[in-house]
Amino acid sequence: MGLFGWFSHKREDGATRAWREEWTAAVAALDAGAIPRLEAALRRQPPLADDLEIEEEMLDGLRQLVALQADLSAGRAPLVETTHRVVGADRCHYSAPVSLPDDPAQPTGRLLLTSTRAVFAGGARTPALPWHGVREIVQAGRDVLFVTTRGGAADGQRFRCNSYGEALCGAALARYLARQSTNRQL
Repeated sequence: MGLFGWFSHKREDGATRAWREEWTAAVAALDAGAIPRLEAALRRQPPLADDLEIEEEMLDGLRQLVALQADLSAGRAPLVETTHRVVGADRCHYSAPVSLPDDPAQPTGRLLLTSTRAVFAGGARTPALPWHGVREIVQAGRDVLFVTTRGGAADGQRFRCNSYGEALCGAALARYLARQSTNRQL
């Protein structure tokens, strides 16, 4: 089976599609109870798919998200010790390696989420997005998109994380920090 055939076969598999739909619903609902069901579905015989690496990563990301959300619900945002100069005097709550897939050079660097902004450290430029300028945060796959409003038009910055866990937790933490920033301004 050629590469295209593998992708087509993987996409068309009903069991894998159903598993991913259940995972997506569990992420949206922050359903910790779905984790054992999803894990059991991965471990059944015969296996759900020949290669379960992506699904295992997705499941691990759900576990990380549920744990983070419990802390955020209790008002405890993680603190990350960093001496990176772009953080300055802000408190850093998240640091993960990312790339900018929409930039022609696709630079890599770190996404840092601080008490006041999201900032990319890497490449030739350092885009900073203050929380008050972020309208929406969207997670899709391993991507986190920050939708902003600049000059009255919708704009955005997409960051590609290395794992589902980093993307899920980065998006959840960014939403939390943006809400906290809005609450402080009121």
